[in-house]
Amino acid sequence: MKFSKLSLFVVGAALATSLSAKADFSKEVSEYRAYVIAEIDELLAKTTEFVDKINAGDVESAKRLYALSRMHYERSEPIAESFGELDPKIDARLADLQEDGKSEKDWSGFHKIEKILWETGSTKGAEATGAQLLNDIKELRAKTLTAKVDAELMLTGAVDLLNEVSTSKITGEEDIFSKTDLYDFAANIEGAQKIYDILKPHLLKKDKNLAKDIEAQFKNVNALLAKQNFSKDGYDFKAYDKLSQNEIKELAEAVNKLGEPLSKMGVILD
Repeated sequence: MKFSKLSLFVVGAALATSLSAKADFSKEVSEYRAYVIAEIDELLAKTTEFVDKINAGDVESAKRLYALSRMHYERSEPIAESFGELDPKIDARLADLQEDGKSEKDWSGFHKIEKILWETGSTKGAEATGAQLLNDIKELRAKTLTAKVDAELMLTGAVDLLNEVSTSKITGEEDIFSKTDLYDFAANIEGAQKIYDILKPHLLKKDKNLAKDIEAQFKNVNALLAKQNFSKDGYDFKAYDKLSQNEIKELAEAVNKLGEPLSKMGVILD
């Protein structure tokens, strides 16, 4: 998925040039790599189940698994998105392809299946796309082992995850057929928070007040999401088109308030 660059969330040139040999992030990088690999393992497992339901013609189960399987992709996107040729094959919207001068015949991945399931109320025609999606995710899993990961990627990745929420999830344009945007929204927040949690000890050494602010803003966003979740121990979010304009505005403002302090975490690289 392409990330639009909003000035509010751009870490800035200083982050890109401030990586210091004084700080050792090897432990944190290893922890984050393990987290992403685990998420992609879950992505593969859930997508296998998703494709099995498609092949069995079980529309309702496939619809449920569409949202749940994609959450694992959304959490791991800072690394998954780095393989440029795979990201659009797995997660491109039709609008993304059209912006690049391509057409529906070039389309594959989750969102193509989404369109079939919700527009036709059937799994017919989604089988081949599902098989290709599984192959692409298997390739992603193999390539993840070779991905270059460092503290800078983690920091910019956390900011990009918030940026994606503010540019596509909050507008409802990500899942235009299924209206499952809140699942993606929550997964992006969780992916960003995982990066924050891993790097938090370094931030506490640099700026305890900034850490306190970030934690407060994560708590606020998560509380707002919890209001829209019908499940107490899982995920069962309200359809995005059922949110009021005030609820959408409240979520957007909460993401903006989180993005401001989160974008300052580059201080740990000084």
